[in-house]
Amino acid sequence: MSPELSKNVHEGITETLKTNAESYLVLGDYEYYHYLCDGFDDRGWGCGYRTLQSICSWMNENYIKKQNVPSILEIQETLVEMEDKPKSFLKSRQWIGSFEVCLVIDKYYDVPCKIIHINKGDELGTIVDVLIDHFQKFGSPVMMGGDIDCSSKGIMGIQIVDGEASLLIVDPHYVGKKQSKEFLQKKGWVKWQPLKDFLSSSFYNLCLPQVKSNTNEG
Repeated sequence: MSPELSKNVHEGITETLKTNAESYLVLGDYEYYHYLCDGFDDRGWGCGYRTLQSICSWMNENYIKKQNVPSILEIQETLVEMEDKPKSFLKSRQWIGSFEVCLVIDKYYDVPCKIIHINKGDELGTIVDVLIDHFQKFGSPVMMGGDIDCSSKGIMGIQIVDGEASLLIVDPHYVGKKQSKEFLQKKGWVKWQPLKDFLSSSFYNLCLPQVKSNTNEG
């Protein structure tokens, strides 16, 4: 894992849970990719790539080791080679969403992903059981993106408190040098976000890699 990147940035946040909370979390190590983390300036458009890179780091550590997590340019090259994008996509600032993340994960790791579409944010309650089952069965990170809420997010867990669900968000929009988990959590880059706080008018797509961590078997 890269010494320049923070690892498992959600750890410790569960200590803030109420005693009656039910939580279901990512299993295994991953790295936190965010704007400018590798010196490449992707501010304003690269959040989907960064969330994908965080998922790829999890794949490398917990499923099958690849030489490197793909760079943003390598991700673009892959999508062009797959004929999902035109050649003009290379070196562009066009963002990617859950569908493209699904394609790249399948191409790099031969892992299928489940895509879930939610018509609008106030219907997110319909995915609670799906996410609980995902983290119990697989434990892999989840990608979340939308249209009005077009900010990509990594989902590293779900919790239920008194019947209300919240998602554990790892936000790739942080710009700056490597920071501690405590700093990132205090500043809200890693947080529990209640479903009611998502935009009710935005649709959302989620990409759920269908693979279990090899390091957490048994």
